[in-house]
This record gives sequence, C-alpha cells and structure tokens, in this order.
Amino acid sequence: MRQQAVAVHGHLKCGDAPAKSVRVKLFDEDSGPDPDDLLDQGYTDDNGEFKLQGSTMETTNIDPVFKVYHDCNDGMKPGSRKVRFIIPSSYITNGSVAKKTFELGTLNLETIFGAESRELMVSKKKRRHLLSEKFNLFSNF
Repeated sequence: MRQQAVAVHGHLKCGDAPAKSVRVKLFDEDSGPDPDDLLDQGYTDDNGEFKLQGSTMETTNIDPVFKVYHDCNDGMKPGSRKVRFIIPSSYITNGSVAKKTFELGTLNLETIFGAESRELMVSKKKRRHLLSEKFNLFSNF
C-alpha cells in the first residue's frame, strides 16, 4: 500500500454571478465492496472559488473524482444537481501532499451536463439557507 495525493482548484459561476456556498467534494472512487474514500470537502467562497486536496492509502492507483452539488437554474426541485468530473491520473502524486493541482478553470453551472444526476439528501444548513433566500424568513424586520 502507498499514500497517494491529489488536488483540484477552480471557480464556479451561475450565469454572470459567482456560485457562492456551493458544496464540493473530492473522492477516491472505488469499485467492488471497498467504499469510496472522501478525500476532502468544502464550499465555494464568495467569489465561487474552491481548492480541495487530500490523500489516501491504496494498493492500486487511486481514481480521483471531483463532485459539485448545486442548485443553479434548478427552480424548486428537491435536492441538488450533482456533477462529476474525473481527474486525470497524471495529477496523482505519491505522498500525503499533492505536488500538482488539477485546474478545472471557470465553470458556469447553468450548463446541463450529460451525466448529471441528483443528490436528494439536503442538509439542515442548506434547507435553512434555501428557505431564507426563497422566502426571506430570517431577515431583520
């Protein structure tokens, strides 16, 4: 077994605006009975920027996948749109710290991706955020 690391960086937009507070995750996808390894997770900042990095111990090469969970152009549908990007193996490095970063670039989340799916689990934090935005429930009177 060996320690392998990967990193990804980029900017997300929804139309002309930065995609703020969008949930992003970095996984090592495993097939068979071995569950996927969550390497890192977070949210985009006020500029829609993110950087994730992580490492794991595996016997074979890791299969890094970057996932974005968002509601850009999604209306009132339950859950979030989920988009998956495979990170090229050339960005995997040995050790616990990634030596190279995969630059995703700037991505407009209005795009409809062919292999897009839905994440139907919605966290309490996201529900509160959605309610406050859509119904202005938590504003000062």
